[in-house]
Amino acid sequence: MGDTNFALGRLDRASTFYVAGHRGLVGSAIWRNLENEGFKNLVGRLSSELDLKDREAVFAFFAETKPRYVVLAAAKVGGILANSKFPVDFLSDNLRIQVNVLDAARVHGVERLLFLGSSCIYPKFAEQPIREDSLLTGHLEPTNDAYAIAKIAGIMQIQAVRRQYGLPWISAMPTNLYGPGDNFSPEGSHVLPALIRRYDDAAKNGSDSVTNWGSGSPRREFLHVDDMAAACLHLMENYDGPSQVNVGTGSDVTIKELASMVADAVGFKGNIEWDANRPDGTPRKLLDVSKLAKAGWSSSIGLEEGIRTTVDWYRANLESIRH
Repeated sequence: MGDTNFALGRLDRASTFYVAGHRGLVGSAIWRNLENEGFKNLVGRLSSELDLKDREAVFAFFAETKPRYVVLAAAKVGGILANSKFPVDFLSDNLRIQVNVLDAARVHGVERLLFLGSSCIYPKFAEQPIREDSLLTGHLEPTNDAYAIAKIAGIMQIQAVRRQYGLPWISAMPTNLYGPGDNFSPEGSHVLPALIRRYDDAAKNGSDSVTNWGSGSPRREFLHVDDMAAACLHLMENYDGPSQVNVGTGSDVTIKELASMVADAVGFKGNIEWDANRPDGTPRKLLDVSKLAKAGWSSSIGLEEGIRTTVDWYRANLESIRH
């Protein structure tokens, strides 16, 4: 194992900090949080300025900027439809992004790095709540297995760097995220932004009822992206271990409860109906967050409050958001 003198603790607010994917839902929240925490030298590049799939360009960027800290939040992401139709893209693009950034970060002496994955890395039928040690114990969900395998490879590379070079690099796996900067498009959005758009439209149009897919009985966990950003910095300053860390709230709600919260937040007064002929998906998906709690962090933004502020953001940015 390589020798290092890097001690855990408070990150130097004056050092160069590169946020890969700084315009995405997670990356933009991390950027906001770092600014609020007093970091003075944040670096980000649009994909049009730096293609992370281009190995030569990535190495040149690291040689030029020499970041001391890195959060790797850049990824090719999409919903079930996109993952099912383009598995090669999700596997190849994400592997290249990860390998290029992680290799360049190691060569150019990045002290602390956090790699962001997704809860889809876990087996489809993992015991609930899902613990970190359930990784690689069963079959993946077939609709996004290519993306999941890429993210698992990222975790493995972090662990390999720790073993071979002794660097205190870490991985974090968030649950379902939502908040400012989310994707509200009808085809590409996840359940919470989709509900916000649907109910806001219904409220504006004076609709009598809204019909949602499925029975409303599946349970899901939701974490505000600003909480996720705060957790990332906390882990970089307080956690040093080979295992990925689940980041969530440790509690979940039914989709039916979620729909009611969204209806209240947008002021929709009509009926909420359910089409039970439509698929429900996995009955429950909840992360065990005891490792995160042991590291000294827990979420602070309640779901109802988070939905209200996200609705406000959605309405204020209706002209410019992804839809």
